[in-house]
Amino acid sequence: MKVFSSEYTFDYSWEECSTANWRKYCPWNNKSTHVIAVDTLSRQVDPATGILRTERLITCHQQAPAWVISLLGGSNTSHVYETSYVSPSDKRVTMCSTNLTWANILQVRETVTYQPDLTASSPGHERTQFTQDAKITAVCGGWQKIRTKIEEASVERFSENAKRGREGFEAVLEMSRRVFGEERAKEQAKLH
Repeated sequence: MKVFSSEYTFDYSWEECSTANWRKYCPWNNKSTHVIAVDTLSRQVDPATGILRTERLITCHQQAPAWVISLLGGSNTSHVYETSYVSPSDKRVTMCSTNLTWANILQVRETVTYQPDLTASSPGHERTQFTQDAKITAVCGGWQKIRTKIEEASVERFSENAKRGREGFEAVLEMSRRVFGEERAKEQAKLH
């Protein structure tokens, strides 16, 4: 098993990040064009805790090496199952995802959190701490050396995709702030 970890601070409030998270795979994000569809399977609020739990199926177009597809079969379409928890009282979003495609060869378990960065925030300038951890395990049979190579290549690709994902989310956050700011200004103008 190999582990990928990263941390990043977004220059946006937790409210902005937790709201924009639902629009992460939209036309504003030109870094996530590989995402074909996001289907919500279930969504419910726990009445005791106020935590919103959502299950989604994310369908992607991933370029698998041609030799992998010819050897193992399949296609370039892959599916990821995601469960997220939004706790407004704790100001914490936790998203857990796992790959459904190729899971008999490679298992990827990712956990992402968004929470206020209290060390870098100031009134009127809130920031959000983003953490991302992925455990990548080659479960295919064969030599350990081959499994290790598969895991190392997967971590490298995961790292590249994570960087593009952050850049894309920044674009979504920027556009969201602008659009919602314009809408607030229009509403204020109507009142005066």
